[in-house]
Amino acid sequence: MPDMLVKLYELPDSRPIYGELMSKGIEIVRPMTPNKSKILGWITENFGAGWADEISAAFTRHPVSCFVAVDRQEKKILGFAGYDCTYPDFFGPTGVEKSSRGLGIGKALLLRCLEAMRDEGYGYAIIGSAGPCDFYARCVGATVIEGSSPGVYKNMI
Repeated sequence: MPDMLVKLYELPDSRPIYGELMSKGIEIVRPMTPNKSKILGWITENFGAGWADEISAAFTRHPVSCFVAVDRQEKKILGFAGYDCTYPDFFGPTGVEKSSRGLGIGKALLLRCLEAMRDEGYGYAIIGSAGPCDFYARCVGATVIEGSSPGVYKNMI
């Protein structure tokens, strides 16, 4: 899967998607470090240890460089996304539980991470080993970086 590039100075307005999720009782939050074990356990259970390892690095940064989607009524994690986890200026990994897909949670998590990156001074973001390229292109105008597959992940053990 190729990497993709996003212009952080041209992000779409995220307020409508956040408002829609809030009306459903879903909030996108930057977690506190006391939630680390719960979040990493949920990621491991739903997406595997590799992604949990990457997000673990987010908890070593200040501010924490990940966000989670939470159903406030059920106090349940529905999705996650991180940035600056494996490499600086990289978005990902990200995932939404199967039963909550199609609600806009993935897009909201993507936008919230990219907004945080922009606010921290980045002009561009790289989506590493982007799976759903059409999704990223549609949501944030991401473009494929030619010759980037397998990219920075080529030396995985």
